[in-house]
Amino acid sequence: MRHRRSLLFGLLTVGLGLFAWRRLATRLASRRMLRERPRGLLRLAFRLPIVLFRLNLGWLAGHRALLLTHRGRRTGRLHRTVLEVVRYDPFTEESVVVSGWGERSDWYRNLRAHPAVEVQTGGERYVPAQRMLTPDEVYGEIVDYERRYPRYARIFAGQLGVRLDGSEDARGAFAARVRMVAFRPPADTARVPRGFRPR
Repeated sequence: MRHRRSLLFGLLTVGLGLFAWRRLATRLASRRMLRERPRGLLRLAFRLPIVLFRLNLGWLAGHRALLLTHRGRRTGRLHRTVLEVVRYDPFTEESVVVSGWGERSDWYRNLRAHPAVEVQTGGERYVPAQRMLTPDEVYGEIVDYERRYPRYARIFAGQLGVRLDGSEDARGAFAARVRMVAFRPPADTARVPRGFRPR
């Protein structure tokens, strides 16, 4: 009985935490704020989900988010950042994340100096193989994300000063403002996902 209550509390905590995180971040992220690195309340809103991972409840978010552990480019200290996954490939287990502040995001700049230390997502943790997506790959991811989540794509692009109208120019302008990174487990630890059936 106590275990069930703990699990129910955990589910409610994760659900409310992720919901509040997205709503608060969306409301606070005005165009001016998204052109800068997050500070104050916006920074706090983006850091709240870290608590969920520290409580070992991050697995409840599935593969929609991941906890990235990275090393500071100047201090060498370890930092942790929760990132929303824009695409997850269940076969290769690759997770693609986006830096809405382009190359100005601290975690992105740290990854350019040092490879990621660890990734936690979907109840698993591993030292990832990482790659920075090329401009063409970023464009392709944006097209795919806009197809799957048109509303969120318009909101995100609008906060960056881009109006997604279905044109290649608009998508190109959006792609030029963001950076994307892909993480996957090393080849020797990759697994075939449960329920996968070759066609």
